[in-house]
Amino acid sequence: MGLTSTAVLTSAVLLAVALFTGTVWLWPRLAGRSWRAVTGRIGLLLATQLAVFASVGLAANQAFGFYATWADLFGRETSPGVVVDHDPAGGGSPVDLRGTRPVNVPGGDRPSIGGQIQRVVVSGEESDIASPAYVYLPPEYFQPRYKRRTFPVSVVLTGYPGTAEALIKGLHYPQTVHQQAKRGLMQPMILVMMRPTVAPPRDTECVDVPGGPQAETFFAKDLPRAISAHYRTGRTAGSWGVIGDSTGGYCALKLAMHHPGAYAAGVGLSAYYKAPIDVTTGDLFHGDEESERRADLMWYLDRMPPPKTSLLVTTSKQGEDNYADTEKFIGKVKPPTRVSSITLDSGGHNFNTWRREIPAAMEWMSGRLNGKQA
Repeated sequence: MGLTSTAVLTSAVLLAVALFTGTVWLWPRLAGRSWRAVTGRIGLLLATQLAVFASVGLAANQAFGFYATWADLFGRETSPGVVVDHDPAGGGSPVDLRGTRPVNVPGGDRPSIGGQIQRVVVSGEESDIASPAYVYLPPEYFQPRYKRRTFPVSVVLTGYPGTAEALIKGLHYPQTVHQQAKRGLMQPMILVMMRPTVAPPRDTECVDVPGGPQAETFFAKDLPRAISAHYRTGRTAGSWGVIGDSTGGYCALKLAMHHPGAYAAGVGLSAYYKAPIDVTTGDLFHGDEESERRADLMWYLDRMPPPKTSLLVTTSKQGEDNYADTEKFIGKVKPPTRVSSITLDSGGHNFNTWRREIPAAMEWMSGRLNGKQA
């Protein structure tokens, strides 16, 4: 059974309830001072507490998507990514379809009504990285009257060490854009949902690491090229945006700023503005001071020509650590870069806050991207 499966969570909760009940039932029999009675009480208390902690941890992981598998949880997922050989004659597809699933909306079992979520692996020719993703296709994608239409695309990134599954189950991106489009608040849009960790378990911060994973190249060049070759998407930057939370928010802003020729808009939900260096990232720059400075978005706004792109940043006056930095970031933006913001009175660095921001953020994104009827 998988780490995020309902069966595992249910089993843990039932075990915790059974141990709690057993402790209450057996406590009078273990009330003596003998070593057996004391050992029994200690054992029951420890077992009950461990079961409760496990249940809470599993529930939190399922809600917030910190770890996807047991290997991910215990640090056994150490593969640095997959090198893919490509047929120069074009015989292989950069997008490998692994399965489909319905969208959790009324009528979601029919793609022409609810759309469809496809599980894929995207291969990057220039970065030599292959990474899993979920692609949401809106209902219009399957309707005959839109068969010649190209659709705008939003790349959606989790935080670290989040999972792409959490973007569907925890943050409800497909359901949100489906409902917003149905209400006429935004245009139908393709979502490419992934985590920024393309070389798990390392947190690459969407950086081209010297001698290591070329994460920025993958997201800026390989991903748009691969998705456009496989789906009916717009081919220009005006049809592409990127949104993310926390680490994914930093990546989204950086990609839009560094690569306005690839992304016309970037949204950072509770983003920070400089790549951290810690035990999860390792040495990202290997002494390349220019790359390290460029990864500092405040420095970039001060020293580099302002990119022609649109940015949206979110924060909270209470509960977020990035409020002051976000205000500072907004103040540094110069034309032709455009900046917008969402500031909540209160809200922590969590899924509940981001769910409050996503509908408005996706409506904003839709207004800055274009689809086209051929």
